[in-house]
Amino acid sequence: MLFSVGFLFLYFSLFVVLLLLWWFRRPAQMPELQDFPKVSILVAARNEEKNILNCLEAISRLAYPKEKLEVLVGDDRSTDNTRLLVSQFSQSHPYINCVAITQDLPSTKGKANVLAQLAGLATSEYFFITDADIEVPPQWVQTMLRQVRPTTGIVTGITTTTGTRLFDRLQTLDWFYNLGLMQVVADRQVPVSTMGNNMLVTRRAYKEVGGFECIPFSITEDVQLFKEIISKGYSSTNVYGPQVLALSAPAPDVLTFLNQRRRWMRGSVHLPWYMLLLFVIHSSYYPVWLPLFLHTSLSVAGGVFVAKLLLQSLFVHLCLKRVNRKTNWLDLLWLEIYLLVSSLVLIVFFFLPFKIRWKGRLY
Repeated sequence: MLFSVGFLFLYFSLFVVLLLLWWFRRPAQMPELQDFPKVSILVAARNEEKNILNCLEAISRLAYPKEKLEVLVGDDRSTDNTRLLVSQFSQSHPYINCVAITQDLPSTKGKANVLAQLAGLATSEYFFITDADIEVPPQWVQTMLRQVRPTTGIVTGITTTTGTRLFDRLQTLDWFYNLGLMQVVADRQVPVSTMGNNMLVTRRAYKEVGGFECIPFSITEDVQLFKEIISKGYSSTNVYGPQVLALSAPAPDVLTFLNQRRRWMRGSVHLPWYMLLLFVIHSSYYPVWLPLFLHTSLSVAGGVFVAKLLLQSLFVHLCLKRVNRKTNWLDLLWLEIYLLVSSLVLIVFFFLPFKIRWKGRLY
């Protein structure tokens, strides 16, 4: 019981500090681009016939000179019409090229293998990496480029999910909540992490670590690349705003969701220690709160629950407001239930002795 009380005191103290930092956040104004350098957009695609055209249409709407765009889509041995759709789309969009990925480079698998081969073909100094189920916003490229400084290795935008089902909406709120927590830490000018569906990597940093083929393989290839680049002394920047808000297809069912989150949890071991600590504290709330609920009065446990719900809802409200979005308060209540169930299930699911299924492969 004493441990539970001490942990909850730490949890709420940390939450209040993060909330205040988020409330009073004043992001620095970055200068406009003076020129428009050539950039390479790298997209790994495997059996994405349902999403790839939305991805390419979004890229075609980029408010960036098309003659400065080089879009490389790597078809990773798809068994559906992905490659055909990309090839047909590229006929009217000559800056888009479909690359058939038919073999694995040594020490790579899956997406890391595709990106390693695409990076080898890219001709610009800036690699923009996104996924085939992502729709990037029109100002994506120039907004990310505005963050680049001589020491920059990685710039990361934000991503959320689309969809109208309750499950879809809760995934959206979950993404914003976690990205907001990350951004508060990133605003302190310390590296946090990156996202492989919305990132810019400078060629210089990528080549210095040797690319995906020369770094240890990880199922979360983006976090591993981030770790290696930061270890070389490069800086990173996380951008939180509507100009870099990409949209992703949500996990369509619970099993896909659990595999997605289990994969992310595997990658969390590569996070900086302070982000890992924040992740552990955040994930441990309910395992600690439940003993309090069972061994103390309902009014005390309920009061702690309501306090957490209010702080969390206010934080998520601010996350949405910063990207000009809204939600309803009922969904914020459902979010608490969603986090309770998913946290407890994922703790068990993480330790189950079976491989992770992702994009039709086992890892």
